[in-house]
Amino acid sequence: MTSAMVLCRFLHFTVVLMLFGAWVFRPLLLGRETLLDATLLRVSRWLGAVALISGIGWLLLITASMAGAWEAAIDPSTLSLVLGNTFFGQVWRWHFLLNGLLVVLLLTPLHTRQTLRLILGSLLLATLAPVGHGAMLDGLSGQLLILNQIVHLTCVGAWLGGLLLLVIILQQPAGHAVREVLQRFSGVGYALVTGLIITGLINVRVLTGQFWPTPLLSGFALILLIKVVLVAAMLGLALFNRLRIKDCEQRLATLKTSVILEWLLGIGAVAAVSLLGTMPPMITS
Repeated sequence: MTSAMVLCRFLHFTVVLMLFGAWVFRPLLLGRETLLDATLLRVSRWLGAVALISGIGWLLLITASMAGAWEAAIDPSTLSLVLGNTFFGQVWRWHFLLNGLLVVLLLTPLHTRQTLRLILGSLLLATLAPVGHGAMLDGLSGQLLILNQIVHLTCVGAWLGGLLLLVIILQQPAGHAVREVLQRFSGVGYALVTGLIITGLINVRVLTGQFWPTPLLSGFALILLIKVVLVAAMLGLALFNRLRIKDCEQRLATLKTSVILEWLLGIGAVAAVSLLGTMPPMITS
């Protein structure tokens, strides 16, 4: 059951983060150009559908876990109890509603409303913050932890979704000023990385009571270390591309490979986070 939960969390987090980030970067990287809008819409529809299905799966797995039996996942009365009487269920009702509205939006002519699309995507992302470790603390401390998690997810989502959009652009580079696109992306990237690091350190400090949990090579600390290594590798690739930005249009194949690898490393980091969310953070006094 734990393995299924990790897989479902990973899938759901990944698609919601990418939806949000791709839409945030769409006006910045593409401006008024509409050549890739059909591709982005098609990708967004698939991501929205996967988010809806994995969100349902997450609810069913949580229900089965709380009840201690697989059959509880399809029992209407048990599902009703989880949705109505647990913190996760109360958050997930809103999350599920937002996800459903987003899918409807993407399947109707309203998909052209970029502002509405971004609002729903932002709210969908924000309602991921209270689940998992974000719900560990009560009162003002808990609210501040959730706020910090929202900022963290915003930075991660923008970076990961922006990379997805870059991959789409590099698949069809004709008609795009690739150098200018990369410059705009990297310019915002500095702020995203700064926000990601600061909020990540705050999360670790609040959840573990330390600046780094111990022992280093076991449990929560080991998975956190893997996540940090993956993010560091992403930063290394981003810096490599930034330093060679002047000749990027002469090495499009290498650039595309590098961006895809950076994107895959980001997905790997999300996988590590999905596993972390099911593990105790070893709070110390």
